[in-house]
Amino acid sequence: LLTGFLLQVGHEPLPPTVGRNILGRKVLYLPGFFTYARHIVKVDGKRGLFRGLTPRLISSTLSTITRGSVKKAFPLEDMEHVSNKDDVKTSLRKVVKETSHEMMMQCVSRVVSHPLHVISMRCMVQFVGREVKYSGVFSAIGRIFKEEGILGFFVGLVPHILGDVIFLWCCNLLAHFINTYAVDDNFSQASVIRSYTKFVMGIAVSMLTYPFLLVGDLMAVNNCGLRAGLPPYAPAFTSWIHCWRYLSAQGQLFRGSSLLFRRAPMPATCFPID
Repeated sequence: LLTGFLLQVGHEPLPPTVGRNILGRKVLYLPGFFTYARHIVKVDGKRGLFRGLTPRLISSTLSTITRGSVKKAFPLEDMEHVSNKDDVKTSLRKVVKETSHEMMMQCVSRVVSHPLHVISMRCMVQFVGREVKYSGVFSAIGRIFKEEGILGFFVGLVPHILGDVIFLWCCNLLAHFINTYAVDDNFSQASVIRSYTKFVMGIAVSMLTYPFLLVGDLMAVNNCGLRAGLPPYAPAFTSWIHCWRYLSAQGQLFRGSSLLFRRAPMPATCFPID
C-alpha cells in the first residue's frame, strides 16, 4: 500500500543500481517493490508499511456499501442473454445498458468514499517528510475541513471518476466486440474464451487509464502542507490538468505503474510547469 504510493509520488530515497537489459546493455534500475519495502521497514518498522490503512479500509467499505445501496435502489432490468451475431444490435444495447448502470454505481461510490481516500493518501505521504500532521481519521477530517473546507475532501476526484468511466466503457465495449466478431460460436471452447475476455481487457485498459489514477492521487496530496506535495517534489498545481501536463512534459505519466523492473529516467532537462 505505502510502497506503491511513494513510487507514484516519486520519492526515491535509494540510489539506482547498474543492470543489463535484454540486449545486454548496461542500464540503471531503480529499487523494486521489495527493496523499497525493506527500506520502509528499516526506517519505520513493519507498522510503517501499513500507514493510511485504516482510512483506506473505511473508504473501501463505504464504496462497497454504496454500490450495494445504489444497486438495490436502481435495479437493472434483466435482459435475455444474447451472443449470436444476428442479434448484434440487441446485444450491444444490453452492454450499453449494463455499462451505464455500472458507471452510475461506480461514480456514486467514488464520490462517497473519496474523502477517506484523500485522508489515506495524506497519511501515507507523511513518510517522505516524517510529518505527523494527519495522525488519525477524525483529526484529519477536522484539519482538512478547517484548512480547505468541503472541497478539500474532493481534490483529485475528477481524474479518478474520468479514469473509472473510461475504463468501464472501453473494457466492456472491447470485450463485447471481441466476443461478437472474433470468437466463433461453433468453436467448442467459445464460452470459456468469452468468460476470460473481459478480464484480459480489464488488464490492458487499466494500463491505459493509469495516468488518471496517478494524477488523482497526486492531486490528493498536492499543496496540502506536506513536504511531498510541495517543491522540490512537485509544483503547487492549479488543477489536475496542470498536473497532467507537467507529468507529461517530464515523461512521468506512468510513474509507479511498474513495481519490479523500474528503469531510471534519463537526466532531466528543464520543463515548463505552467
